[in-house]
Amino acid sequence: MSEVRWLNGEEQQVWRAFMTAVTKFTEHLDRQLQRDSGMPMAYYEILVALSEAPGRALRMSELASVCHSSRSRLSHAVARLEKEGWVERRACPSDRRGSIAALTETGFGVLEAAAAGHVTAVREHLFDVLTPEQLRSLAEISRAVDAGLTTECANARREEFADL
Repeated sequence: MSEVRWLNGEEQQVWRAFMTAVTKFTEHLDRQLQRDSGMPMAYYEILVALSEAPGRALRMSELASVCHSSRSRLSHAVARLEKEGWVERRACPSDRRGSIAALTETGFGVLEAAAAGHVTAVREHLFDVLTPEQLRSLAEISRAVDAGLTTECANARREEFADL
């Protein structure tokens, strides 16, 4: 087993600052969506993913992957969105075991109504507080972190959703 490479003082500060900012930002966006639109950010992300998909529909396994959601969490969320009339579940024509989540017209309307407040919060707490140079750096950093995790996350998701 290899020796642990502990974080030095500067690395600990960067790590903690990063985690604090990401956590606060995500919590703020979730509160804003709950307050203004009556939905958590996870539901908003599902509606966005479906709205951007061809035919506003995705196979459940693909939706879970796009939303970075666990199988049980996605299933629960889609059930709640179905109850609201925002999403409907359909049988997958190419695989009887699978199902497709489709955005309804009502769901699209809810998404449109929620988008303005959400984008305003994102702009106010991310884009308006960073310089253009910081935004470019943030994009570069985000891509580097994502690239380092993409294969590992894809393999884990593939295993988790193999039977969906």
